[in-house]
Amino acid sequence: MPRLIPRLASRHAGQRRIRIWSAVASLATALAMAGLASAPASAADVNNVKNPGFESGLSNWTCSAGSGTTVSSPVHSGAAALKATPAGQDYAQCSQTVAVKANSTYTLSAWVQGSYTYLGVTGTGTTDVSTWTPNTSWTQLSTTFTTGASTTSVTVWTHGWYGQPAYYADDVSVYGPDGGGGSGPAPTVPAPPTGLAVSGTTSSSASLSWSAVSGATGYNVYQNGTKVSAVTGASATVTGLAASTSYSFQVSATNSAGESAKSSAVTATTTASGGSGGGSLPKHAVTGYWQNFNNGATVQKISDVPSSYDIIAVAFADATSTPGAVSFTLDSAGLGGYTVDQFKADIQAKKAAGKKVIISIGGQNGTISVSDSASATNFANSVYSLMQTYGFDGVDIDLENGINATYMSQALRSLSSKAGSSLIITMAPQTIDMQSTSNGYFQTALNVKDILTVVNMQYYNSGSMLGCDGKVYSQGSVDFLTALACIQLQGGLSPSQVGLGLPASTSAAGSGYVSPTVVNNALDCLTKLTNCGSFKPSTAYPDLRGAMTWSTNWDAAAGNAWSSSVGAHVHALP
Repeated sequence: MPRLIPRLASRHAGQRRIRIWSAVASLATALAMAGLASAPASAADVNNVKNPGFESGLSNWTCSAGSGTTVSSPVHSGAAALKATPAGQDYAQCSQTVAVKANSTYTLSAWVQGSYTYLGVTGTGTTDVSTWTPNTSWTQLSTTFTTGASTTSVTVWTHGWYGQPAYYADDVSVYGPDGGGGSGPAPTVPAPPTGLAVSGTTSSSASLSWSAVSGATGYNVYQNGTKVSAVTGASATVTGLAASTSYSFQVSATNSAGESAKSSAVTATTTASGGSGGGSLPKHAVTGYWQNFNNGATVQKISDVPSSYDIIAVAFADATSTPGAVSFTLDSAGLGGYTVDQFKADIQAKKAAGKKVIISIGGQNGTISVSDSASATNFANSVYSLMQTYGFDGVDIDLENGINATYMSQALRSLSSKAGSSLIITMAPQTIDMQSTSNGYFQTALNVKDILTVVNMQYYNSGSMLGCDGKVYSQGSVDFLTALACIQLQGGLSPSQVGLGLPASTSAAGSGYVSPTVVNNALDCLTKLTNCGSFKPSTAYPDLRGAMTWSTNWDAAAGNAWSSSVGAHVHALP
């Protein structure tokens, strides 16, 4: 669940990512005339970056505010990689001045990992460029730039973002004509991708994944033989498909040397219709997390949770020694002698009143990992067992240690096959997890869209983030809530699958608390285009699901002010 600061106030202790360019000009000319070659690079093309893999420490590199160092793990290749850590108002920029030739085109690339990692170049004399990724596993960023008539050097840089953890970079390259001092070989056409698989489908989309190809800077996705997408990572979601229809997909790998042959084809069949899982719920619903521990907030029984909460997420299940499996133990002593029998009876009473009670997996200190088919099966089996034992209606995915979209999707579909159409599936990603559809959390949500109930993103303990309009917004405002919700709405989730997650009081989070009035204004802006700040969505989303808070306990400690105001407002939405 939410990242709460200080940690002692957030979690109970223990509750817890060559081509060989021909030197023979006549041969190149002949190939081009025959239509067999296009725009071959010069034999003099090299990687102009010095110490590109950080094997010589930070030699030739400069990092702002002492933010950079080199590490032996994780690395993309070789024995070292850059680690740079943002702090305060410094976002850990590391840069190098690279010698180039004028009037020349270069390909800039680097392998990076970490939330919110940027790569770019300045001083080109033409148009400076940059690119970024939110991926927490090694991902190759790539872009191209052209130098001006008098440009002899450029500055290549990487950086993270304010308030985010350290990022890593390795194997930085600026391929093109030798500007003086470059020594790296020119790239070769990459091999065709292998391991292409369908990781999930909805009624209108298909998610694909494949094995990364060494030397590739991007991938082209083909649908029934026609190119439909170009991506930099080893996964993609193709949208705009018809329901109950089969499609053939292939991918190719690309870099500055050219495009590989296409991979073997796979077939994806879309589901019959879109929608959301979860059986009967109000059109607009309020979710609250209930704490199975005492951290200074009001200790509650399930029966104490106000009726304004439609979904109660019990926090948290625990990891076991079996990979992917989870368990749950009621903290009877910490909760004033609350017995298991009372707990079960209270759950049944809430259900009889039309409420849903689910088990939340993860939290700030949760370390459950679903990373292969075996752990996916263990996850589904153990969650279903908890549902049968305690009467839970479903599961909340609140993993802050990373998520594997392929296998979590597999686990949730397996759970759905056991529990049926009444299964509630909710998610509580951090803001960084939903900045791009290439992120594992966003991919998972899209993969299981047909059985997903709601994604209640945590709009707190976040720092500044990009909105769907490309502008940076700071937490604690109506604009932050609406412009970031817009990313999910434009990225493929149904409005009924989007909720706003906020802390119930200033004690419930380290930062990002906003008054119930701000939450209500954001709900009005998204559903009715009223009470907006400077950002206004292009359309209204009257089916928006509602709001979530951490936690019912902190809400109670503040006199239930959050649920009284926001709960009433949510249930009165159109």
